[in-house]
Amino acid sequence: MNVMHHDTQFAAQDIYPTRLADAEKRMPRQDPVIWSDWSDDAPITRDEAAGYERDGYLIRRDLFTADEVRSLIAASADIRADASAIRAEDLVTEPGTDAVRTIFRLDDHSDIFARLARDARLAETARFLLGDEVYLHQSRLNYKPGFTGKEFYWHSDFETWHAEDGMPRMRAVSASVLLTDNSALNGPLMLIPGSHREFIACKGETPADNHKSSLKKQEIGVPSREILESLATQHGLDAATGSAGTVIFFECNTLHASNGNVTPFPRSNAFFVYNAVSNAVQAPFAAPRPRPAFLSHRGRIEPLKIHRDSLA
Repeated sequence: MNVMHHDTQFAAQDIYPTRLADAEKRMPRQDPVIWSDWSDDAPITRDEAAGYERDGYLIRRDLFTADEVRSLIAASADIRADASAIRAEDLVTEPGTDAVRTIFRLDDHSDIFARLARDARLAETARFLLGDEVYLHQSRLNYKPGFTGKEFYWHSDFETWHAEDGMPRMRAVSASVLLTDNSALNGPLMLIPGSHREFIACKGETPADNHKSSLKKQEIGVPSREILESLATQHGLDAATGSAGTVIFFECNTLHASNGNVTPFPRSNAFFVYNAVSNAVQAPFAAPRPRPAFLSHRGRIEPLKIHRDSLA
């Protein structure tokens, strides 16, 4: 794998100012989408790399065996069944109910998910896309129960991570491992292909402790309906569907959302955010203070040790 070397001496500069006082603003992306040169030993094909570069996401199927997928699903059910044992700050419930919505620091709560985060099938792809060693910026288990699972509104993760966590550059990627079948009906991840090529600087100052409300319903750091309509008209919309075990890699600045789930069929996924070691978070760029550690790893940065053996 040939890694491109980029000058990072200006990493502390705010080249993506957001949470603006007057009006939102569209600006071109200043960073590469893929930070490595493709070669025959890359963990994804040339066509997959071209698709990620173009669309801002990549859907990979059949990476895991049936036994591995069953083990992950069982572990997910065990964690949810014993949610009372999860420390309070790591647990987010659905608005208005006690139903589990998200469990953060997933790699702290489960050995098999800690191992999954370090699996070569995920982490090697992240290393290639980011052109660097990687660490976990965030991990979580997302549940969207049948009948009552609420929506996640349109947003760019990077806008929040930059504004509230202090992530300097667009050098992070999320990997969503589906733990249930995701159809077009039960609230799958939706994306605007190509939206990663623009940064939408959002209007409005960040309130103190914004994460306490945004984790249930995000209202600060979201683009206007006018911009969303413009981008969707220009690029179209896509739904990332697949059977359990499918992995969706999506670039940190790709606009995404998901509908509420009123079907009887729950939807869940394990979610790992890989950040380049050279892109470690600093002081927030547009918030009074950093979000808590369960949302943004701020401790010692160590590259993940990658494993290649079976999960099952």
